[in-house]
Amino acid sequence: MRSATWLIEGAQQAVYALKYGGLPRIADDLAAAMAALRPPADGPAALVPIPLATKRLRQRGYNQSEILARALARAWRIPVLVDVLVRTRETPTQTALTPETRLANVAGAFEMRNAELGMWNGTQGVNSAFRIPHSTLILVDDVFTTGATLAEAARALEQAGATRINGLTFARAAIPDFT
Repeated sequence: MRSATWLIEGAQQAVYALKYGGLPRIADDLAAAMAALRPPADGPAALVPIPLATKRLRQRGYNQSEILARALARAWRIPVLVDVLVRTRETPTQTALTPETRLANVAGAFEMRNAELGMWNGTQGVNSAFRIPHSTLILVDDVFTTGATLAEAARALEQAGATRINGLTFARAAIPDFT
């Protein structure tokens, strides 16, 4: 798991503009900061954006993680696997939750879309969504706070047969003191 910057001042304003300000075009600048953090990959790699809940996607009009992933894909010349990881349920926003409640909030919130996409890696006895079982998958999101969302998404990828999973965000938040 790597992040391009800490979520302070200018970075926080940039994330807010991307996420809530209706400025998806800023994703190119954020992705440029993330591009130097490409994880090593032995073989093929693909980007997997964290999916938004349907209600939030309708409100925002776009998924900021997908836009970041597409900008990185252009820079790195690797594919984006959109709609392979799906959100199974709406979850409340994590912004005001404690680290403990964040984990509970996203538990079971993601799964792989296997049969619908007709993907299979050819390995007997492995229920995998990947044609190449040793592909490096890079989860992309805007902010890392406690890691709950990325960990839950990685769990869903792993259950579907992924063996190499990395995480990449634009910013890393300092965990607030909830005491």
